[in-house]
Amino acid sequence: MNRRHALFSIHIAAVLFGLTGIFGELIKASAILITAGRAGFAVLALFVFMRVQGGSVSQGLKSRQFGVLLAAGSLLAIHWITFFIAVKVGGVAIATLGFASFPAFITLSERFFFHEKVSLSEWTIVLLVTLGLLLVTPSFDFRNQATIGLAWALVSGLAFALFTLINRRAAAHIPAQQVACWENLVVAALTLPFAFGEFLHLPAINWLWIALLGVFCTALSHYLLVSSLTILNARSAGIVIALEPIYAIFFAAVLFAQYPSVRALFGGALMIGAIVWSGLRQTGKKARLAQ
Repeated sequence: MNRRHALFSIHIAAVLFGLTGIFGELIKASAILITAGRAGFAVLALFVFMRVQGGSVSQGLKSRQFGVLLAAGSLLAIHWITFFIAVKVGGVAIATLGFASFPAFITLSERFFFHEKVSLSEWTIVLLVTLGLLLVTPSFDFRNQATIGLAWALVSGLAFALFTLINRRAAAHIPAQQVACWENLVVAALTLPFAFGEFLHLPAINWLWIALLGVFCTALSHYLLVSSLTILNARSAGIVIALEPIYAIFFAAVLFAQYPSVRALFGGALMIGAIVWSGLRQTGKKARLAQ
């Protein structure tokens, strides 16, 4: 894979991530059922992929690594459930923009949980994201459905930030596909018991949407992301992934006529701009150090 193919792969991954909220809107089922189905189909797809590649699900795993995978999988389950609740309650645009706050939560988590030094520019990113969220917030009245949806999206962003930090340790010495397979298996194991009865009465079209969500927006998007990272650095990939809300809002407008307010769009632009600026700044800094 060359750089052009890597950039194409990461853009396709961003589009697939953006479609996640669309499927959440299309699937007429509870958030926990969508999460269980998504994880189940992703496990099947990743297992088949690893078998075709000649790999094994348990190869090289040590007992102490299962605890990390269990913790990461549990946070992934919380992230997905709260995100789909946000989609159901507040709509695709609000859910996606709220979730886009996760880089700020990563910075705060690194500072307060891991006691890592945070630079002034990183605090500036947190401030800009916070200002963007204030603009995205429809109102500060929790009787407003969109505001409740945004609150769920923020919980989703926090869970994803913690998942990302734990996942760095989980993926340190394990192939990414193997990590993803085990984490999705944890999600399925945690959610299937609560969704089993609902599965029995699920209309056929919803099975199709869940299968597409699990195979393409979970297993394939993860594979494309990992493949692109063999060429691109994490910051470059992050800049593209930050465009996910733009794709999600576009699809929601075209398919469901969900149009965010001008204020929300401005707030989203502020958040996404801050994240992209941070990625460009770090990429430029690394390039200067390499000279």
